[in-house]
Order: sequence, then C-alpha cells, then structure tokens
Amino acid sequence: MAAPKQTGPARAPEDEYYPIAVLIDELKNDDIQLRLNSVRRLSTIALALGPDRTRNELIPLLKESLDDEDEVLLAIAEEMGNFIPYTGGPDFAYCLLEVLETLSLVEETEVREKAVASLCKIGESLPPAHLEEHFVGLLRRLAKGEWFTSRTSACGLFVVPYRRSHPALRQELLQLFIQLCRDEVTMVRRACCKSLGTFAQYVEKPLLKSDLLPVFVGPKGLAEDEQDNVRLWSMENCIALAKLLSPEENSQFIIPTFRHANQDKSWRVRFKVAEHFCKLCEALSPEITRTEMPPAFVRLLKDSEAEVRTVAAGKVTEFAQLIPPELVIRQLIPALRELADDTSQHVREALASVIMQMASLLGKAHTLEHLLPLFLKLLRDEVPEVRLAIISKLEHVNNVVGIEQLSQSLLPAIIELAEDRQWRVRLAIIEYVPLLASQLGVEFFDEKLGNFCMTWLGDTVYTIREAATINLKRLAEIFGPEWAQNTIIPKVMTLSSHPNYLYRMTTLFAVSTLAPVVGSEIIGSTMLPVVLKMANDAVPNIRFNVAKTLKALLPYVEQNVAQQKIRPTVLHLVNEDNDRDVKFFAQQALAEIS
Repeated sequence: MAAPKQTGPARAPEDEYYPIAVLIDELKNDDIQLRLNSVRRLSTIALALGPDRTRNELIPLLKESLDDEDEVLLAIAEEMGNFIPYTGGPDFAYCLLEVLETLSLVEETEVREKAVASLCKIGESLPPAHLEEHFVGLLRRLAKGEWFTSRTSACGLFVVPYRRSHPALRQELLQLFIQLCRDEVTMVRRACCKSLGTFAQYVEKPLLKSDLLPVFVGPKGLAEDEQDNVRLWSMENCIALAKLLSPEENSQFIIPTFRHANQDKSWRVRFKVAEHFCKLCEALSPEITRTEMPPAFVRLLKDSEAEVRTVAAGKVTEFAQLIPPELVIRQLIPALRELADDTSQHVREALASVIMQMASLLGKAHTLEHLLPLFLKLLRDEVPEVRLAIISKLEHVNNVVGIEQLSQSLLPAIIELAEDRQWRVRLAIIEYVPLLASQLGVEFFDEKLGNFCMTWLGDTVYTIREAATINLKRLAEIFGPEWAQNTIIPKVMTLSSHPNYLYRMTTLFAVSTLAPVVGSEIIGSTMLPVVLKMANDAVPNIRFNVAKTLKALLPYVEQNVAQQKIRPTVLHLVNEDNDRDVKFFAQQALAEIS
C-alpha cells in the first residue's frame, strides 16, 4: 500500500536542520511571555522543519511541554487546531490528537473548551478510517475517564463522529452520550445539556424519541435536574428539539418541559426562559404559540425578580408580533400597565425602549385607547433614561396616530431633558432633536424648541457645544438653507461679539459645520463678513480658529471671493500676527488659496 500523500504549505527556505533545541530552551524558560511567543511561532517553526520533522520531533516535544501555565496551554490548544497543513495534511492529522487529548483533561475550563474546539476541527478533516480508529478511540477514552474533566470534554465531541459513522457505531455513540447525561457529576451533566441540542440534530427521529428525549424531559431528565446550572440550558434545548418534532410531539414533550422551566425556582433559569422566549415561539406551531405562550409570558412580566421582568419587558413587542392583536390587548396590556409603574427603573427603561413599536401592530384606535396612556406615563417618568427611550422611538407612534396626540405631553419631557444636570442626558436629547424636528414640523419646532438649540451652543461642556453645532447642520438639512438663513444663522452670528470667548469660538465651529449645507451665497453675504471681522479678536485661540474656519470655507465660495476677501485677511494673519499658532494655521489656509 502506497504511503499517504503529504499535503501542506510550501517549505520555508530555512536551514533543513532547524535548531529545535532553541525551542526546547524557550519552552522551558521561566519567562511565561517568552514561552507564549514560542508557541505563537509554532506554525513558522513547523513550516521550516517540514511535515516529517514536525510529526517526529515537534509534536513529541509539545507532548512533553504540557505541564505549564494555563495561558500557555490555551495557546497550544488554539495552535493545534490550525496545524493540519503542517503535519502533511488530513492523512497525518491524527498525530495531533494526543496533544489535544491531554489538554482536554486539564482543570482550567477555557483550556478544555479550546482543546475540544480544535479536536472537532481536526476530526472533521480526518479520513473515515482514521476517524473511527483514532478519533472515536479518543472519545471512548475521554467518555470513560475517571476524572470528571475527561468526561466533560467528551460531551462536546459526539457530533463529529456521529454524523459520519455507520449505524452500529452510531448506536454505540448515542448510548455513550446518554450514559454521560446521567453522570453523577454536575459538571458532566451540564456539558451534556449544553451539547444536547446540537447533537439531537443528527440523531435519527426514532432514536431521538425513544432514546435521547427521555434523558432530557421528565422528572429524571436534564431539564429537571437538581442543579440549576444544568437546567440553565433547558430553553436552548427546547428550541432545538422543537424544530425537529411535530406539533403533536411538541405538545407532548416540549411544552411540559417549558412550563416547568417557566416556573423554575431559580431566577437564573427563568431569566433564560425570558431571554429565549420568542425563539421558542417561532420553533413551535402558531396554534401552540397562541394557546400556551401568552399566559406564560405574562407570568414572566410579573416575575418576582427584576432581572427577569427586565428581559421579558424588552421582548414585549417581539412577542406581540407572534400573537393576534386581540390577545395582546386582553392579556399583555394589563401586565404592561403594571410594568409602567414598576419599582425598577431598568424594567421601565426596557419597556420604554420597545413599547412604542407596538403602535403599528395595534393600529390607531387601539393605540389611542390602550398604548397612549402608557406612553404618556413613561414620558413623565422620574428617570431621564426612561423618558429618552420613549422619545427615541417616537416615529413609530407618529406614523400611526400623528404628533398632535403626543405634543402636549411630549414637550414638557423634552424641555426637562434639555435642561438636565447630567451632560450625557443633554447630549442624548440633542441627538434626537433632528428626528423630532422632522416630525413636529418647522412652525411647531421654531415655537417650542428653537431656543434650546441656541442655548446648547453656550453650554459649559465642550461636547455639548460640539453636538449643538452638528445639530444645527442637521436641522438645516431638514428645513432647508432659507430657514437656516432666517432662523439660526443670525442668532449664531450674534455670538461672535459675546464677552465669553467660548461663545465666540462656537460661532466659528458653527460656520464651518453649516457651510456645506447653506451654500456660497449665504456664506458670502452673512457668515464670511463675521468671520473676517473676528480675525482681529484679542484672543489668539479665536484668531487661529478664524484661519482654520477660512480654510474650511474655501471649497464653498467663489474663486473671486477667496482671492478678494479671504486672501487679504489670511495674509494679514501670516505677516502681522505675533502668535506662532495663528501664523501656522494662516499659512495652511494661504497655501490652499494659492
């Protein structure tokens, strides 16, 4: 029989007799960083050695170096998963299994998980004969190992050989997995529960029902295990199994398991139920979702733990899309009224972030009757983040009922947020102003919110002033250059003579920001004269920002304006100003004109 053909990357042009002794010294060095660097260079070393010496010298060396720090072992486990080409290809990849088998026994969970991931990657590439001889042999040893870490690692390896094996071997592997599911060690059962959903996808339907389902459902199954860190994976498994079973089978097996998890004594399990609730609904039939799931969801909304209520509140709209509107009104809305007064601000904030989107599901009449009171209550919430969450989703309600229905209650909330003592809250409301402007309309906006846009320009926090100038640009894009010229530009220009130099600086920032929107005519007639006048300001910071602003205006003005108006001012700053920063930026502007 001919020897397997070696495949892999081209040999590196290095000395054939690479001094592997150097690597030995590095791997035994006391400096952990040096050892890590050596491990990260293993692929380069293997490339230099070639496949034969990699298998005969490098891999045995690594086997002897596995008594090390977890950080180094983690790096080795990761490198081995990418080492197939350096051994000569898939026909020789089995030589990597022994190293990874040793790593899958260590106590550190992260190392074991990385070793299992690399084992799966290698197992996928093995020829069928090698898979059964080497990989399945490894799996048997791990699954029957004395130490729990061995059996824990085995749980994540079954899919690779099972889906490529003959029926007799599949039966053996299935029984071996079931045996691990009933292991006396909690960590092993947890690992099985974590892998069960993925493994079930490859198990034949008759065996799934007769052999695998009984170890998951029922009083003695993993879904009702005495340890909550095992039960934590119940919902993921319910979702995976529900996709494989018929509606009748789901009613028989999955729904009882779901009910048990929904009422679990551990809040962490109920948290997982709320987190994956909608995914399970999508895996079940519409009929089961309509009949079984609304009461269960309401139970989560009323859970004793705020963490569970928070994640459930965030799923309200997503779940409402899966059931008829009449069920939303009859069963969900009463629970949402209670959530709007919840003692936890996180629950109210989660509800506020999604409830506005329910308007499109219920329509105008039901929104006005059932949702609008909740919107207005949350708009008056004492916590700014709750009010912001409502305002940020305003367009969903505006598209259904119109802004008029909200304006009277909306404005007090916006005004309060605009003046909040926390600058991050003020920043958030500034970012929503253009959205509000597009919905409120120009007249309403000018009357109620226009003054705030100017107030923010003089805020004590630089970030707010910067955001305020960007806000003006976005408003000009919405309402047009003419509105900008008549409404905001005159107010911005008046700041150029303000006693506080920060206000004068804001004028320059606003001019640079608005220039691309308003056009050359407005720049030349209204903005440029003010900027040129500010070139004589007593504060050097103002003067060099004048130079920067003039440079920013050049692409938006006519050539004759640049030569006749901007150039003389810039030349004056270059030749006459005593501040070197002013000269520097003026020279940059002059170079753009020339």
